[in-house]
Amino acid sequence: MAYSTKSKKSGKTYYLHSKNVVLKGGHKQTIYYFASKAGANAINALPTAYMVVENDRTGLPILKKK
Repeated sequence: MAYSTKSKKSGKTYYLHSKNVVLKGGHKQTIYYFASKAGANAINALPTAYMVVENDRTGLPILKKK
């Protein structure tokens, strides 16, 4: 089951996803993002040292380092 959070502003549920990308300099980095539907890149748990905060204006969830 994918990690999910519910927006306090809109009441919508968002699912956490991760993706490995290669940056221009050749460095590999894992990015995390929320989507309204659980897709193939959905992950089951919140990454260590991160917490979920909500954008006050839009109500969208964001991962932030603790």
